[in-house]
Amino acid sequence: MTFKNSEAPVFKLTRSHFGEDFLWGVSTSSFQIEGGHDQEGKGPSIWDEFAAKKNAIANNDSPNTAADFYTNYKEDIALLKAMGVPNFRFSIAWSRILPEGTGTVNQAGLDFYHKVVDECIAQGIEPFVTLYHWDLPAALDKQGGWTNREITVWFKEYVTVCVNAFKGKVKYWMVLNEPSVFTGGGYFLGLHAPGKKGLGNFLPAMHHALLCQSIGFTAIKELDPLAQVGTTFSCTYVTPKAYTEKDIKAAERVDCLLNRAFIEPSLGMGYPSKILPFLRHMSKYMLKGDEELLKVNFDFIGLQNYTREVVAHNSYVPYMNAKIVPANKRHVPHTDMNWEIYPKSIYYMILKYSAYEDIKSIIITESGAAFKDELKGGKVNDKERLHYIQSYLEQVLHAKEKGGKVDGYFVWSLMDNFEWAEGYQKRFGLVYVDFETQERTVKNSGHWYQEFLEKKE
Repeated sequence: MTFKNSEAPVFKLTRSHFGEDFLWGVSTSSFQIEGGHDQEGKGPSIWDEFAAKKNAIANNDSPNTAADFYTNYKEDIALLKAMGVPNFRFSIAWSRILPEGTGTVNQAGLDFYHKVVDECIAQGIEPFVTLYHWDLPAALDKQGGWTNREITVWFKEYVTVCVNAFKGKVKYWMVLNEPSVFTGGGYFLGLHAPGKKGLGNFLPAMHHALLCQSIGFTAIKELDPLAQVGTTFSCTYVTPKAYTEKDIKAAERVDCLLNRAFIEPSLGMGYPSKILPFLRHMSKYMLKGDEELLKVNFDFIGLQNYTREVVAHNSYVPYMNAKIVPANKRHVPHTDMNWEIYPKSIYYMILKYSAYEDIKSIIITESGAAFKDELKGGKVNDKERLHYIQSYLEQVLHAKEKGGKVDGYFVWSLMDNFEWAEGYQKRFGLVYVDFETQERTVKNSGHWYQEFLEKKE
């Protein structure tokens, strides 16, 4: 079930409603769009190795070419310019810079990102660079990856190389992309790279990721004090299935894991182990001084919101005693990812995170939807995505008017891409990609976004 024509929101807002300084953009990630998996000295990442396993990816899709941004970056940035997008969020592939994760720098990798950054600047587009968007060098995984505390040393080296290379060109940096997702999916559930499972992998990966978040922030600020530095968090509005004590408590635990457990240690509040007792085991991985080391004085945080989750008590689910009720089982409008279309979610999340005193500024660094797009007659009429973006934008403005500290909105994503374990079957882009010919077609939602950005009054 998705939007019906009669349910389409009437959109009356213009760009000017959000204020002159509000940041508008689109987001991407290196592994999902670049391709060029072994070109010009790039080393393998954990996602290269994970995707090579049989049945790890839907339809056994290969990410080796993806949307071939590695070849087509000039054309894609020109497309951004034509669409009037002023800010472009992309990530750097760690193993393209340091093929072994540490040690010898691959100059060809740095040169590629210099060309991307320079092309953005030439086109009047501000680059927003994410340092880590899930594609850890495979060589480091062989040493334990995020479960090995040495990653704090490896990561600082990588950050230092990147910031020294792009200082003066890149103003906005994001340290990590969604640490809750890459540690949860890759080190607890095993559904994402590197495919590890269990609390014994998840807790050290979580702690080390948050340490790296702080270490990375500090390293950037020391190297470039004028840089604006943040990080991004996945967030989801959580409600109980029924207003019973058990369901309410289950929803509280899920909310704590999804929306509090990764931000609060960075704000000096510690791990919320009262609500999630399994976090007490984190003491095994903490050294003296870690609580202070975790603290970060972010210039901004990125929030990434797509949906809400409805939660029911379930005694059979370890650690959480809670289970998410899928959108299709609840017979509510949902996207091709089976994520409920619930615009109010982004409103609640902006206000929830704005309530933290030490958060200065929030940018929505990802918001979007996957639908079954079809290219017909050279056009893609993706009215469901258009309605989704418009309805979420209404809630962003509503939150801003209620005092939310929201200062920007980036659509996920510029173009259709390799959607991790879902392969190529889930399309999020404002631009349609034919993955056989690599031809780009701006969807109706992309044309609308262009018109919205151009009309400033």
